[in-house]
Amino acid sequence: MKDQKQTQSIGSSAPRVAVAAISFSKSVLLREELEQAFPNSHFNEKGHRFSEIELIEFLKDADAAVIGIESITEQVLSKTPHLKIVSKYGVGLDRIDQKSLKRRNIVLGWTGGVNRRSVAELTLCFMIGLYRNVFTSGYSLKQSKWEKNGGAQLSGKTVGIIGCGHVGSDVIKLLEPLECNILVCDILDKSKFCEEHNATQTSLENLSIKSDVISLHVPLTPLTSKMVNKNFIDQMQPTAYLINTSRGSVINQNDLKTALVENKIAGAALDVFTEEPPPDEEFLLLPNLMVSPHIGGNAKEAVEAMGRSAIGHLVSFFKNHPK
Repeated sequence: MKDQKQTQSIGSSAPRVAVAAISFSKSVLLREELEQAFPNSHFNEKGHRFSEIELIEFLKDADAAVIGIESITEQVLSKTPHLKIVSKYGVGLDRIDQKSLKRRNIVLGWTGGVNRRSVAELTLCFMIGLYRNVFTSGYSLKQSKWEKNGGAQLSGKTVGIIGCGHVGSDVIKLLEPLECNILVCDILDKSKFCEEHNATQTSLENLSIKSDVISLHVPLTPLTSKMVNKNFIDQMQPTAYLINTSRGSVINQNDLKTALVENKIAGAALDVFTEEPPPDEEFLLLPNLMVSPHIGGNAKEAVEAMGRSAIGHLVSFFKNHPK
């Protein structure tokens, strides 16, 4: 258990560790485990995502940073001269300027897929919730409307998985007992995985046309930015659902809003948004849109796993690079 909790001592001259990640900072367990290894640690006590100016002030004297959704830009790095390692709490790297890190010889500590089961479970929750009208019927009942519309079963439906990495592949494993027809689109050859899990790798166009529900599990890159747009949605079946638990900007949110208003697809479920928190209240209140506040990777077990991964990268780095 001791090795799991990363409680090793780093030496008498303790590095200064700054934890900007909000949910890490709120975890009593993770704070205790980090402080056992790094007594000179301080945390984000404000409870909100730092602005760039706030982040620079918070990190200005730090030797190491634990980062969640904060943006690590060239401007931030130019004002934090002591920084030696950025340890990622979470999995997305789209807000980290990796070229600037490399140019300044700052190490990036990161482990992919550490929260995969947490995100995959929420994805499955969205799929079942949409199909069984769990969200809409529950909301109606709270308004004293007894509307018994149990929807349809997810079992046997055609599910399109875009991005068959850590999370996408885990969603497929969770779907196996439901005997769905699984279509996979990925830039890599996933034929072996598909063969092992009774799935079919296909083109993006074919997946968008044939799927009853489409789930997005791609990183945010120039290739995936706004990949789901009007043209993509127009190819979907009018009875199909769209789910996004990856990154908000892989969807053109305005195009999705128009499609939902015009009932071009049956509905959507989003855990992530172009801007967080999302300012478009009209969009959030659409009856065929189910939403959650970016909690996919935020299950208790995932929070602890991501935190221990971040601590582990710090322990490993400072063992090999004493302050």
